[in-house]
Amino acid sequence: MYTIVTGAAGFVGSNLVRGLNDRGETDIIAVDNLTNADKFRNLADCEIADYLDKDEFLARLAAGDFDDDVAAILHQGACSDTMETDGRYMMRNNYRYSVALLDHCQNNDIPLLYASSASVYGAGTTFVERREHEAPLNVYGYSKFLFDEYVRRALPDRTAQIAGFRYFNVYGPREQHKGRMASVAFHFFHQYCSGGRVRLFEGSGGYAAGEQRRDFVSVADVVAVNLEFLDHPERSGIFNLGTGRAQSFNDVAVATVNACRKAEGRPPATLVELVREGAIEYIAFPPQLVGRYQSYTQADLTLLRGAGCKVEMAPVEEGVAAYVERLMADRGASPVT
Repeated sequence: MYTIVTGAAGFVGSNLVRGLNDRGETDIIAVDNLTNADKFRNLADCEIADYLDKDEFLARLAAGDFDDDVAAILHQGACSDTMETDGRYMMRNNYRYSVALLDHCQNNDIPLLYASSASVYGAGTTFVERREHEAPLNVYGYSKFLFDEYVRRALPDRTAQIAGFRYFNVYGPREQHKGRMASVAFHFFHQYCSGGRVRLFEGSGGYAAGEQRRDFVSVADVVAVNLEFLDHPERSGIFNLGTGRAQSFNDVAVATVNACRKAEGRPPATLVELVREGAIEYIAFPPQLVGRYQSYTQADLTLLRGAGCKVEMAPVEEGVAAYVERLMADRGASPVT
């Protein structure tokens, strides 16, 4: 029996493949779109049984090529660029593809665990998995919201597990291919490496400089939650997946710089000290993001905990520090060049 991971060469998908490997599972079919060929690097240290292009996979699935051979599908594949303006592509890639997978899984009693997104909440400040709190700001968020709505209609009559996870701001290894969509921790690290400073937005939306707050969650914890649900097929629903804490961009910057300072043999510094030294600076808020930017997110984990999930999520101070150590090891050089 195969476990199928879509978006397997992407950020969360490749970490899930690695997580399955760490449990001794190698009967994995990796599904992705390698138009960006460099993503293969995310799978280079993983063990898989086969790789399929996403369109070939859907066609073969519909043709019955995998009948009785699929244990579960972990659906992570999507266009995650929140600045994408081609709505037809976004809906075809994120919504219709997901609907086809869900319908197949329900017709064949296959568990489906899939990636939703906190973007469905838009500019709201209440992050509870209910319709009245959902108002996406862009077509990416809308594509995720619309599939969640499809899932809600399917849940009462489901034949197998359906679990959707609304990822908040995920950071961690294997995201280098994402470019501008990579996490702020990734960008802060490389800014510090190249220039000895990190840059944050000035105040916006009523928040002081660098004090916009997000729920930053380590990809290691995202993987742990997915695998815990995979072990509990009786759990179904749509769940927030974050830490339950809103931490500032300043917190991420301080954690990043102090992890680099530790590698340099220097003591940790406070935010005030790092600003005074020029290691943290603030830049103008981009006008193109006005009205399209979440200045505050914080996952309500009531439903996740109520489902029995006991995974403890690392705060920024721990998770970002561990991530920076990994980035420095991958870089193989002193953090500041």
